[in-house]
Amino acid sequence: MPVPAVLPPTLAALPVRRKVPPPEQLRAHVLEGRLWPVALPVTFTPFASARPCSARCVFCSETLRPHGSGRLSASLRPGPRYQEGLARALAALQGLPLGISLSGLESTDAPEWLLGVLDVLEAHERHPAGLVEEKVLYSNAAGLCAETSGGVLLPRLARYGLTRVEISRHHPDAPRNDAIMRFRPGQPVARQEVFEEAVRVARGQVPVRLVCIVQRTGVATPADVVDYLRWAVERLGVTDVVFREFSRLHGLYQPNTTWRTIERDRVPIESLLEPLLPDGPGSDFEPVEVTQGYYYWNARLRWRGQCSVTFEASDYQDMKARHHSGVIHKFVFHANGNLCADWDPEREVLLRTA
Repeated sequence: MPVPAVLPPTLAALPVRRKVPPPEQLRAHVLEGRLWPVALPVTFTPFASARPCSARCVFCSETLRPHGSGRLSASLRPGPRYQEGLARALAALQGLPLGISLSGLESTDAPEWLLGVLDVLEAHERHPAGLVEEKVLYSNAAGLCAETSGGVLLPRLARYGLTRVEISRHHPDAPRNDAIMRFRPGQPVARQEVFEEAVRVARGQVPVRLVCIVQRTGVATPADVVDYLRWAVERLGVTDVVFREFSRLHGLYQPNTTWRTIERDRVPIESLLEPLLPDGPGSDFEPVEVTQGYYYWNARLRWRGQCSVTFEASDYQDMKARHHSGVIHKFVFHANGNLCADWDPEREVLLRTA
């Protein structure tokens, strides 16, 4: 997704960090006898789907069904030889510098699966050609609480050398957040005091970034943004927050409840960002940089000198166009054993391990 053609002056003056390389800088890599161009930086996701997610977020992209799609990756479950297939997929990527992105459904809902994945990932890194640049876990924190698996997972993630965990919470008020995230009955993390303590404990083990998906029923105004930042910094001690707009869908997906929620409740990120930009000395927000990725752009600011704040927008049409371009921008290992260059487990298949 390109950076908007017209940026506010305070952002337009910043250099743009571009994370999509020009054609002459693509990396060539052989997979199954075929030479592929790879756009660096590139991330690798072992898609988490060992069990249904502990939350049922109203906007969950894993429930969007593309036109003409078969089974969704979220519906697949790993078989007994999953780790063997994962190791084979990683071996096929030796020599490529990877960012590890632990996402999909909720990785921490299946601690045994996640621990096994970490073992395979560490074995990959021990190989001289197993190059890893960044390691990020995306989580709703359900399995990071003391009441669940936090006592086991957090020390293990710290030993793994996690770059950060991005923890989702879409409103500082628990009832309003739960109306969005819809945790399943009995999930301790739904309770405010449990979530807040889990974040504080996690911060002692790994860097934490809070993720807020802005929407009409949650954080929807510049004042809401400031309230969220106060809560993050003052209550939780978090110094890194990202506000993300719903990805723009265009006509790629079949209309369903999730699709309708996204289209109805979208809050354009510019409507939050622009009123908060400084118009003179003494502003609480200081612009830092603008980044253009392969299907997103973002602006990073500092709030009161205490917290890094990112405002981000993305576009699934741009993402799919890149994935179908013949240039690899993403690696996803699905539970059916397919290594793909797309989030669809039967499209852009690069290697079948099962």
